[in-house]
Order: sequence, then C-alpha cells, then structure tokens
Amino acid sequence: MNLRCLLLSLLSFSYASAQKNPYLLVGTYTSGKSEGIYVYQFDSNNADSKLISVAKTSNPSYLAIAPNKKIVYAVNETADTTGSIVGGGVTAFSFNEADGKLTAMDKQLSGGTNPCYVAVDKTSKWVFAGNYSSGTLAEFAVKSNGSINAASQVIAHTGTGANKDRQEGSHVHSTVLSPDNNYLFVPNLGLDKVYIYQLNKATGKLTPTAEKSANSEPGSGPRHFEFAPNGQYAYLMEELTGTVVVYKYNNGKLSKQQRISSLPKDFTGAAGSADIHVSPDGKFLYCSNRGDANSITIFSINQQNGKITVAGHQATLGKTPRNFNFDPTGKYLLVANQESDNIVIFKIDKKTGLLIDTGKKILVPNPVCIKWIY
Repeated sequence: MNLRCLLLSLLSFSYASAQKNPYLLVGTYTSGKSEGIYVYQFDSNNADSKLISVAKTSNPSYLAIAPNKKIVYAVNETADTTGSIVGGGVTAFSFNEADGKLTAMDKQLSGGTNPCYVAVDKTSKWVFAGNYSSGTLAEFAVKSNGSINAASQVIAHTGTGANKDRQEGSHVHSTVLSPDNNYLFVPNLGLDKVYIYQLNKATGKLTPTAEKSANSEPGSGPRHFEFAPNGQYAYLMEELTGTVVVYKYNNGKLSKQQRISSLPKDFTGAAGSADIHVSPDGKFLYCSNRGDANSITIFSINQQNGKITVAGHQATLGKTPRNFNFDPTGKYLLVANQESDNIVIFKIDKKTGLLIDTGKKILVPNPVCIKWIY
C-alpha cells in the first residue's frame, strides 16, 4: 500500500470512528408499563441498541423531529377533560444531543380529541396535528425556541362513510407535507378522502385547493400517506381494506394510477393496515398490516411510472405492527409491534427488498412510533 492510500485509509477509519451512533426515539401508549418516549442509541454496524433515557408524557403515540434535530414534537393521544375543555395535546421537547435526553418545553391543546399524528414543516415555523376522534386538524405557530403557541387554525371535517362501525364520523389520521413544503395532505379515515390544503408559509394559513380532496373507494379508510423520494409519486395506505393507492403527483394535484391489495390473495382475516414508507433508494414500498395478518408487505416500484408489484410478505414476529421505519443507513427496517411490547429489527436485502430477521429485538412497552435523530 502506498503512502497516499495509507493516509486515505487512516482518515476514513478516523472519520468513521468519530461518527456517533444515531438516536432512536420510540413513541408509545402509556397504558400498562410504558412511561412515555424512549430514547436509544442504535449501532448500524451490528443493530445493537442501548437505552439512554425516558421522557415521561401521556400517550406520545406519534412524534415529529424538527429539521434542526433539536426539537421533538409529540402528540398526547388523549381526550382528557379539564373543566369545560375536552381535548388531547401536543408537547414540544428540547433534545440534548450530548446526553440523549428530552426536556418538555410546553404543551398545547391539540384542537380536538385523541390526536394521532403530528408534523413540522421544513421551515420549522409551523406544526400540524391530526385529531382522530374529533376529525379535526390544527396548525400551530412555532416560537423562536421551538416551543409552540396555542392552535391558530382548527379545521373540522364532517360527514360519515360506508363502514357504519368505523366511519360513523370524521377521523383525521395524518397530516403530511408535500416535498416542496407548499401543500398539506390530510387522509380522513372516516370520510374516505385525502384533503389537500395549500400552505401559506408566511402566515401558516391553510386553504383548500381547487380540487379540495382525492376520493378513496367507499369504506376503504385512508390512513397514512407517503411521497416517493423523487417527489413524483405518492402512496396512500387504506386501513379498512388493506389497499394501497398509487398517485402521480404534480404541484398539489393527485392523479390516481393504481390501487392494489397489500394482503395475500388467500387472506381471509381482518385487515387493519397501518403505516407506509418508501425505501430511501426509492426502489421499494413497505406497508404494515395489523388485524390478523401481523405482517409487512414489500412492493417493488416501477421507476418509470411509480406503480407497484408485490415482492413478498414478511411476518413481523410480533403482534399489531403499527409504525415502522428505516435506520439512517437504510440497512435495517425496525417494526414496532404494539401488543407484543417489542421492536423487531430486520435487515433489508437491497436487491430484492425482502426482509431478513436479524434475531435482534428491542423490548419496550406498547411501541407505536419510530423516529430518528442523527
């Protein structure tokens, strides 16, 4: 080895050694033994993890990380009554990278009951929460220190859906910003619609677009929504029917391209699909199925038109897989099995998209959301 190669090798080793392991943040339901948000360090070299801290807060079932990685927003999925006020909450936490600890800064009412989703825009000026039980979404202005003001805009959806048991009213299930930060997409499980709003980035005001919404099939129950890394396609998970809708996306408009089941053809149990994510390389789409399936479905993505084809199904080795996420390197997929109190770690085959059990798990009570700080 010549001197130049030796120096490059040493520099590469020194750089890699200096890199800190990413932090894994786990939102939970605080029924049972859970206390709130669990913070781990995760080693992407071997999928080992270490518990660092726990931030006590009620039902932090969904988390959002600010772009500067110093602030974490958590919903408090409750419908608590305080005097004449009924509602859930959104709590802002500061995050200390040095010791991995979260410190609560403030908490605001969520603008409805049982908030189940929170998002922060790319400018870190606005936070959006979706309230499942009340069927409302709320917008919050962010203060200079990252904490939030009381909700400045609350939008209520009204109506019913075809499924009388699950669609007796409006149920907002997520609030997803477009890649260009100009639009907010709001799947409503109760009304079979994905509402579309234009975001005024100066004032935070949300205004319905001319199309107002993209309609789902009656009784399908839109839940989570994800954009492809190239920003040209979007994918909707429909909870009640276990189906995925593929859209072509352009400047706030969705054009339906495909609708396909995430469940095997011979599946006869309850669906209960939940989360949906595109792999960082844009080649594969994954979705979680709860109900009787307890699986992750893997789709390959056609790079020319965004359409998807089933590549395989993977048992999650636990019960009720809710949220899942990729580690920052894209090597692993971690699945939060809510009712078996564990996060199962799979290695991703980069060629096929299929999942390989690493044999490693993180034991944590009622895990329902996985996010990263790195």
